[in-house]
Amino acid sequence: MAKYLLLKHYRGAPAAVNDVPMDQWTPEEISAHVQYMNDFAARLEKTGEYVDSHALAPGGVWVRYDGEGRPPVTDGPFAETKDVIAGWMVIDVDSYERAVELAGELSAAPGAGGKPIHEWLELRPFLTARPTITE
Repeated sequence: MAKYLLLKHYRGAPAAVNDVPMDQWTPEEISAHVQYMNDFAARLEKTGEYVDSHALAPGGVWVRYDGEGRPPVTDGPFAETKDVIAGWMVIDVDSYERAVELAGELSAAPGAGGKPIHEWLELRPFLTARPTITE
């Protein structure tokens, strides 16, 4: 089994087919979307392919160590994760092909008007071993 991270983006990915921001959806559309995600996760729990998932709140900051006794909290000037990542799911599957299949299915979650979003999801494999340093 191999673990993959599925990243849902607010922005930064190519535009989805049904590209209406969630803050413009009705409460019923949001509920249908969340239900789809929950049903998808429950199905993967039954097959042993689900590991974990969470939606992320839009607020957040960049934090950087800046020397002894000075841990500043900064917020920019880079593209901020809080503006880009909406949530994530970790799956544990037998193959890359299965990961792509599940990401495609998750991309069909309903959005505005109850129509599938067809959003782009970022699929990233977990490292299976620590990187080695060659000198």
